[in-house]
Amino acid sequence: MQQSRLRPEPRGAQGRSGPELDFQRTVSRRLVHRAAVAEVFVTDALVLGEDRFLVGGQWPRDHALYHPDAQRGSDPLLFAETVRQALVYLAHWHYEIPLGHRFVGYDMDFEITDPVALRVGGRPVPVELDASWEWTDRRPPRRYGARLEVALSVGGRACGRGSLRIVALDERSYRIIRGPQGGACAAPVAVEPRRRVEPALVGRLRNKDSVLAAGPSPAEWLLQPDLDHAILFDHPTDHLPLMVLLEGFRQLGHLMTCSAAPRPEGRAPALVSAAVDCLAFAELDVPTRLCVREDRTVDDVSAGDARTGRRLLRLDALQGDTLVASCASVWAPVSLATATGRPGGQSVSHA
Repeated sequence: MQQSRLRPEPRGAQGRSGPELDFQRTVSRRLVHRAAVAEVFVTDALVLGEDRFLVGGQWPRDHALYHPDAQRGSDPLLFAETVRQALVYLAHWHYEIPLGHRFVGYDMDFEITDPVALRVGGRPVPVELDASWEWTDRRPPRRYGARLEVALSVGGRACGRGSLRIVALDERSYRIIRGPQGGACAAPVAVEPRRRVEPALVGRLRNKDSVLAAGPSPAEWLLQPDLDHAILFDHPTDHLPLMVLLEGFRQLGHLMTCSAAPRPEGRAPALVSAAVDCLAFAELDVPTRLCVREDRTVDDVSAGDARTGRRLLRLDALQGDTLVASCASVWAPVSLATATGRPGGQSVSHA
């Protein structure tokens, strides 16, 4: 087990002491539950104090799934995936939760507060997560529940926040809560496929990256990911992972805000925050419907133009009559006029 590197004091905006984060290589892929080395974004971690850490990551300039948008903004789900990897890494590396435990996500949220700081330039983006760990249910060696809260920064510039809550279970405990499906990672029973939405309409580049198909009614959509997708299903699983559900919510949000509505002149909607609650396991072999529960503007006229045009979407994922997950997301107009500026330059209009 790699030894924790203790940092004498938290790093501030001015001056640095003690060891620095290493961005030269990624951590071991098994410590973040990824099969492919190319999908590992965490590079290092330092211990700042009791249950507090500094986690380093590097985001690629381009990515097959989490690619930059038309404004060269980093994909916000790249942040979400980095938070997931950071929690899993700290769980194994520092808290020594066994590698064989199953990690189940309960809820995740994130907010991008400064999109300009995350704009993709001529180099990969080195990010830092100031992370705080909280135990929510600790019953070793079978069950470990925890929440990770993070503050995101690039080059000392704060630009976001996020959190993730999970429970890590040994195989026996996992089988108990999963019932007959527990521990099975075989190919699921095939669900009759429908034609997926064109990728451009949901903000993706490749046909295989679209996870939405038309539903049984105009107000419903089907979450229909490619189960052989090398990123969404990087390793075998017996249910739809949290990140796949989040991808479905994001794509439906993009379809509603970017494709189905006129844009304000010189602006394009961007996802600036999302909060996902997972209420039940989403089975692979049961149709998953995405439904719109709420769609409204959340303008704050007192704050001026910077907070106008924001749109709140509340979406539900259902299997039969069971609500398996819900998501509240905010989409805000980003100014295209500043899209060619450098990070740290002019502001954009965002939430």
